[in-house]
Amino acid sequence: MSQPTAAGDAAPATMRAVVVTRPGGLDALEIKDVPVPVRKPGWVRIRVKAFGVNESEVTTRKGESDAEVSYPRIPGIEGVGIVDQADENSSLKSGQQVATMMGGMGRSYDGAYAQYVTVPAAQVIPFETGLSWDVVGALPEMFQTAYGSLTTGLDLKPGQTLLIRGGTSTVGLSAATIAKDLGATVLSTTRSQERAGELRAAGVDHPVVDNGTLADQVRKLIPDGVDAALELVGCSVLADTLRTVRRHGTVCFTGALAGQWTIPDFSPFVIPGGVRLTSYAGEAADLPADVLAHQLQAIAEGRLNVPVAKVYHGLEQIRDAQADLESGTTPGKHVVVLDD
Repeated sequence: MSQPTAAGDAAPATMRAVVVTRPGGLDALEIKDVPVPVRKPGWVRIRVKAFGVNESEVTTRKGESDAEVSYPRIPGIEGVGIVDQADENSSLKSGQQVATMMGGMGRSYDGAYAQYVTVPAAQVIPFETGLSWDVVGALPEMFQTAYGSLTTGLDLKPGQTLLIRGGTSTVGLSAATIAKDLGATVLSTTRSQERAGELRAAGVDHPVVDNGTLADQVRKLIPDGVDAALELVGCSVLADTLRTVRRHGTVCFTGALAGQWTIPDFSPFVIPGGVRLTSYAGEAADLPADVLAHQLQAIAEGRLNVPVAKVYHGLEQIRDAQADLESGTTPGKHVVVLDD
């Protein structure tokens, strides 16, 4: 497996990148030689070593993103690698291992499907680890979303009960491992009994088969309702998820795996009395460096599991990676590693 290394020679004039020049199918993902991005003041240039493949990038490729996305565009909302260039007075130094994610990356400006990427320094998280790039590459967006939802969104405490709806998604699996590390009791959903083992492997205490209605099933396990619920399936099931939570408990809306982000003619009275509803759509700053360091250490010690579906080597395999992601047949994160 490829291991983190120090910075090499100065960047060349051109690099290989995946470019979407027009919305379309997998053939819209074209590998091209393009200029290495020039770093602006306050930004950092990173030599990309690995990146995760996300639904957001499939949406960008298909032309289904909002007006923030224009073409041509190098996709990629997250990546890990080593610092190539930074401001002289920056705390980030050449050769340092870093992660970056979100903040318009791969959408309003070019992203990590490339050998080099430039991003604002504020969304760069330094780390030190001996873990391989295929493992580290799975983490940034997945851990940031999961950790931010559990802390900023739900303020989850040790000893509390948590329901994760959409549990076999990458964020759901990651949230389960983090919640267990925080000391919570975790209930998590799957639409298939055959996938309950995947949830148990992530540390879930009570796998629950989601047939569209969960409230009765959850309350058989936790009669007063769970303390917190992480909603990843979407608005189509939100009212039911709200009914799984105790009075003064909280539901955090983070994702819409089923595709429904809004509720037509929404009435606030769909929220049970005393139940709190919030949302999470955070940025890199919601995953502090010390938290990432703790998670990396927990992975190294075997206390946290990284749900990696498949590792791909080289930009040439990006079409396979997106096709596999869309098929949904393998749970976990799809990671592309750029080998030296």
